[in-house]
Order: sequence, then C-alpha cells, then structure tokens
Amino acid sequence: MFKLLKYLKAKEWILLLITILFLALQVWCNITIPEYTLKISNFLTASNLSSLWQDIVWACVEMLLFVIGVAVSAIIAQYLASVVVSSLLARVRSKIFSRVNDFSATEINKFSIPSLITRSTNDITQLQQVYTTSLTLGLTAPMTAILAIMQIINLSREYGIGKLSWVNVISVLAIILVVFLITVLVLPKFKKIQAGTDKLNMVTRENLTGLKVIRAVGAEKEQVEKFENVNSKFSKLEFFVDKVLMIIGPSLSLIMQGTTLAIVWIIGLLGGQNPEVISAFTQFSIFIIMSFTSISILFMMVPRGIVSAKRINEVLKTDTSLQDGKIEVDEKEKGTVEFKNVFFRYPDADADVLENISFKAKQGQTIAFIGSTGSGKSTLINLIPRFYDCSQGEILVNGQKVKDYTQHNLHNIIGYVPQKGVLFSGTVRSNIKYGKEDATEEEIKKAIDISQSNFVYDLPKGLDYQIAQGGKNVSGGQKQRLSIARAIIKNPDILIFDDSFSALDYKTDKIVRENLNKEFKNTTKIIVAQRIGTIMGADLIIVLDKGKMVGKGKHKDLLKKCKVYREIALSQLSEEELEK
Repeated sequence: MFKLLKYLKAKEWILLLITILFLALQVWCNITIPEYTLKISNFLTASNLSSLWQDIVWACVEMLLFVIGVAVSAIIAQYLASVVVSSLLARVRSKIFSRVNDFSATEINKFSIPSLITRSTNDITQLQQVYTTSLTLGLTAPMTAILAIMQIINLSREYGIGKLSWVNVISVLAIILVVFLITVLVLPKFKKIQAGTDKLNMVTRENLTGLKVIRAVGAEKEQVEKFENVNSKFSKLEFFVDKVLMIIGPSLSLIMQGTTLAIVWIIGLLGGQNPEVISAFTQFSIFIIMSFTSISILFMMVPRGIVSAKRINEVLKTDTSLQDGKIEVDEKEKGTVEFKNVFFRYPDADADVLENISFKAKQGQTIAFIGSTGSGKSTLINLIPRFYDCSQGEILVNGQKVKDYTQHNLHNIIGYVPQKGVLFSGTVRSNIKYGKEDATEEEIKKAIDISQSNFVYDLPKGLDYQIAQGGKNVSGGQKQRLSIARAIIKNPDILIFDDSFSALDYKTDKIVRENLNKEFKNTTKIIVAQRIGTIMGADLIIVLDKGKMVGKGKHKDLLKKCKVYREIALSQLSEEELEK
C-alpha cells in the first residue's frame, strides 16, 4: 500500500505535511477542551464566585475558540487529505490504464478483462477510502491517545486517583480483544470479496455482450442461474462480513459506557471526589477509548486496502512480454513480410497452434490464407503486428525482425483490420481519423470511397454522426467498411485483413478489393478469408490445416495439387464455376 506513495508529486508532499500540521492542531485543541471544563468548574465552585465572573467569561470564550479550532482544522485537514489522495489515485488509475494498453494478449488473458476493470475501479475506490481514513484517523487517534494518557497521569498525581487508570487499561484491552477476534474472522474474506467482484463483472459483461445469442437460443434461464450462483456466493460473503462488523458498534458502545460507570462506581467506593475531577477524568478516558477504537477500526480497514493495493501493484509490476526493440524506421525491404520456420504455442497450452510456417511476401503482393476453422489463420497474422510473439523462428517486416522494432513504429507501418469490426464512441470522422489524427478532409473522403463507406453521407449529420459505444447503431457490414477506411487512411506499407470482408456482400467485397489493388499497388496485402472468391486472385495462397502449411501457390495450382484447398473450394463453388 505504501509503495503507491512513490507516485506523489513534490507539491502533494507539501500538502501532506500541511495536512499533518492541521491534524496536530485539531488534536491539541480537542485535548485542551477538558482542561477548560475543569477550570470553569473550579471557578463555579469557588466561594468568591461574584469576583470571578470575568475570568469565567474569558475561560468560556477561550474554550469556544478551541472548539472552533477543532472544527476548522478538521475541515481543512480533511479537505487537503482528499485533494492529496484523489490526485494520487487518479495518477495510479492512469498508470494502470497505460500499463494495460502496453499489455499483450498474453497478459490480458492472464488477468482477464473483468478483473482489470475491477482493479481500475473498485480496488481504487477501496484504496481511496483506506488512504483518506489512514491519513486522518491514523494520525489523530495515536496523538489523541498519547496526550489523553498524559493528562490522566497528571490528574492522578494531582488528585490521588491513580487507581482509576486501571479502568482505562482494562477498557483498552477489551477493545483490542474484540477487534482482534473480528479481524481474524473477516480478514480472509476481503480477498474473496474482490475476487467475487471480478466474477460478477465477468458474468454481467458476458451476458450483455451475448444478449442477442442468449435470447435467440432461449438461454435466459441458464444465464440467470449462472448469475444467481455467483451473486449468492458474493452476497453471502458480504453478509457474513457485515454481520461480524455490526458487532463493533454495540461492543465499543458497551465498553465506553461501562468505563464511565466503572469510574463513577470506583470513585464512590473511594469516598467520592470533586465532580469536576470526575468529569475531566471521564472525558480523557473517553478520548483514550475512542482513539483506540479508531485505531482498531483502522486495523480492520487497512487489510482490505492492502488486498486492493496488491491487486493494483500486480498490474503495475507486470511487464509486458512484448519488449520494444530499438529500430524506429527501416525501409530496407519496404513492404516485405517473411516467416522463417515459425512455431507458436499459447501460454500454458500443451501443443503448438502453428508449426514450421515459412513464406515471404514481397512489396505489392497479395498473400491470402485459407483453412478450416481453428487452423491457425488469425493466430498467424496476429504475430505480424506482435499481438503475440512466436515461440520459435523469426518474423521479418521490411527486412528486419519484428522484435527489433519499437512497437509504435511497427504498428505505424502496418494497417490492421480485425475480424470483428471495432468502432469507438465518437463521430464517424473521429473513428476514421483513429488511423491518422492529422488526416485531411480529402484523405477521409478517399478512404471512404475506397472502402465503399459512402453510406455515411446518408446518416444524420454525415461524418459528424455519433457512433454509439461498440458501434451498436451501425450494421456489421458498415462497421467492417469503416474499420477498413480507418486502416487504409494511414497509407501503410502492409495491410492486414483478418477475415475483414465476411460481413460484406459479394459485390461490395469485389469492389473494395478492386479499389485496394488500384490505389495501393505498392502496398503488401495479407488477407485471411473463408470465401474462395475473395482470395482467388491472390499472388500467393497459403492453405493451413491444424496449424500446418498443407499447400502454397496460386488458385489454379492449388485446385490440382492441394486436396484441402479443393475440398474448401468445392464446398462453395461448382466445378464449372471454379474452372471459369
């Protein structure tokens, strides 16, 4: 938890010091008030009361000033503490966001998306509460307890009531015992509660993402049962913790009232004392009990904060498996992509997904990949922009190993269109300009024409039409075309299409490919597709089956020599259509 304090800036350390000074002022004012209670009581019981009215008034005024001092210093300290903690955790949240942006798919799969969301939100909120409470109670409670104990020692010496100190000792031990027992019961549950939050997020996210499928297959009942299972376990944990924590209030109230009763009872047994002494002693005793109560509550909150801090630190400390190289720009062999004996295996998998893949794409060529579902097509092309790193072998782009590039510059020379069109909340224009922030209106119009995204001009407000989160207010084909426009506007050396024409009708598919061939003659195009018609004209077609290359060549050659390719082709087109 303290490791995160390294993200505090110099200005915030100064504010933190000022906060501590105001907290110390609050404690000093608070602990001084009972002295004035005793002082005023002594004045009121004096025999010459009529001559002491001026002193009484001044004592009351001074006491009021100390009360105001407690309130003002507490407000300022709380405000400054909130400023410091909010600034710190806003920075930590940004660090987490930046770190996650650098993660490869391996690290994201390791944590899971729901868990990363929980760590960026719920864990930060938990930590904010703990930091703020620790900064206020963690400083005021010990200081108050120490000063109150010193005052009780002085009263005991002055009025001979040292035996009453044992009441406070017993009360403090009782508080420690209660809190210790409660902490032992609830501490192991905190980590389970955060893990339970991850599961709730996962099931909720899964349900919302797949809502259409769930309704289509009539699986609403199963999803409700799945959610209820996770929700009931989470609720039981929360209910158990709440039940245990509910004991604190009544227990501490009982100890506090019992302490007051014990003080009065013992003084009565000892023959009685001045009421003002009893009042002052009781107030200081309550200060001690409340201070230890606050410290005890803090000891219960801190473990929860530690759990959240550990979860946050896990993200911040996790280095991405994809380390940057040093090459920024290299056009040694512009537009080339080469695989040399490449193998790939997913983390913790038992077998390779890709085995001994070798090929070379030259500038301006169109290289296509085809194969049955699960043959490794998407995995293969995801190795080019380094979404994963190959397990063995080498991958070269523009004549240099992809691992030698900085990731930023590697991605700058590659235009990537994912299998599922992804759009972001914002305007149509802003989505297209994700590919090139400084794109001109002319370049945007050209990208729209090439990708056959002219439908945007018919939308309300045209290019300024607001796209909903995830592009939910446009169709699948429209999302794919806008994704293509976003990729080509940057005019990259290499264009990668991961089955990016699947949602397009055959006519639009053909027009888009013709436009790409015409406008990007010197750009290497790498295409994953299921349709034979999409890849028939490719310069090189690579056929994959269970992660292995089982065919390589042009369409007509593969029809004669590759059984797998011919089977795929015949499943889509007749013999006559293939020959034609």
